Formats: sequence, structure tokens, C-alpha cells
Amino acid sequence: MWCYQGGSISTEPRINDRIRVPEVRLVGPSGEQVGIVPLAKALELAQEYDLDLVEVAASARPPVCKLMDYGKFKYESAMKAREARKNQAHTVIKEMKLRPKIDPHDYDTKKGHVVRFLKQGDKVKITIMFRGREQSRPELGYRLLQRLASDVEDLGFIESNPKQDGRNMIMVLGPHKKKTEAMAEARQAQEARKAEAKANPGRSQNAADADAVNAEGDFEDGAEGDLEADAEVDVEVDVEVEVEADAEAPAEAPAQA
Repeated sequence: MWCYQGGSISTEPRINDRIRVPEVRLVGPSGEQVGIVPLAKALELAQEYDLDLVEVAASARPPVCKLMDYGKFKYESAMKAREARKNQAHTVIKEMKLRPKIDPHDYDTKKGHVVRFLKQGDKVKITIMFRGREQSRPELGYRLLQRLASDVEDLGFIESNPKQDGRNMIMVLGPHKKKTEAMAEARQAQEARKAEAKANPGRSQNAADADAVNAEGDFEDGAEGDLEADAEVDVEVDVEVEVEADAEAPAEAPAQA
């Protein structure tokens, strides 16, 4: 049985002696059209200009080749790809889970996480988890979702209205700020912290970072990579707090005679 065990197919264009066609459509160093010339003539011109003959359109008939500095071309292409990846924003959906009878302190904590996610330009999926007899009271979860959406309306909007999904109720919040804008602001804040640290060498970096976080109120300490690799905060509080009204204090006992 015959089996191909060769290496991976190269995606780089053929250059110089690797071109195996009798004639090519040649493009000059400045982009001018030279015309269809024999391959030997094209290689001779490449040596004359001290450049490489690069096949830029192999599927054309005849193939299109251009005279260029291939090493410089590869370097510029790599820099452009790097810059494109730097400015590329990935859509991330964070998730936050709540209970219908969540404690006020826990609600404030989770709302803070939602605020941070929206400021970073991420979508947030809010899940209300019902348990036991709570399933017969879906209006509790709906009111909680509406309350949360109202509290963060300056940073996000309801992208997907609350809907029942089995034992859960789900709502998706979308940010007003785009991911690229959030990344740019984080980069500017980081550069400002570095500049301040250089201007005040006697001051600790931790103190400068703390002041920047308090001023911005949106991003945690760290480099801009934290925007893409931030782990989802998924804090579950399964403790129900029931507050019962205390009985009135008994009246003072009458004084003994």
C-alpha cells in the first residue's frame, strides 16, 4: 500500500530558480508592466537589478512574476501581520450566575464584575438559577435581571431579553464600548502609568497602579494581554438568606413590692 509521508506543503511563493515555467509575465521593481518574457530573460533582469524574481500569481497563464527584494518583502509582511494581530479584537462572552434570593452584598460584588466586563468591551451572559420551589416564581428572576440591567445601563444594553431555559433564566448584556476602544484605553492607561513611574522613580509601581485603577475604575493591574486572557469570574452563592422579623422585646418586669 502506498502512503504519502511527505512534509507540509509550503505556502511561500516560488522565487528565482524555483520557478519552473518557460515564460512569465514580468512586473518591474516600480510596478511597471514589462510584458511576457522568457524565464531566462526575467532571471537576467533580476540579477541586473540585484533583486529576486518572485512568483506573485502562480495560477495565471503565464504566471505573473515581480522583481523585488524578497527578504524585505517578507519582513514587511510579518510586521503588517503582527500589527493586525495587535489591533485584533476577539468577541468574548463572560458569564455570571445569580440566585433569585441573592444577598445584597453578593449582588453588589457580582454587579461589580459585570461592570468590569462591560468596560472591557465584553458581552456578559447573566444566568438566574432556580432551585426547588423557586421554579414556580420566575418573576423573581425576571425582576432581578431587570434590576441588574437598569444598574448598568450606562455601560451596556440588553442584547437578548430574559428567557426561560429549563431551571435557568438567561439574559445577555452587550457593551456600549467596542472591544478595540477598550483595548486602546487600557494601552493608554498603561503607558501613562509607565510615564508616571519614570517621572517619580521613588514611588513604588504598586502605588502607581493602585491610583490608576482608582482613577479609571475599569481595568485591573496588568498588561493589555489581560483583556484577551481574562478568566471568566463565575462566583456561585448558594446560600439563601432569610430575614425574619424579630419579636418585640418583652415588657420590663414590674418592680417587686
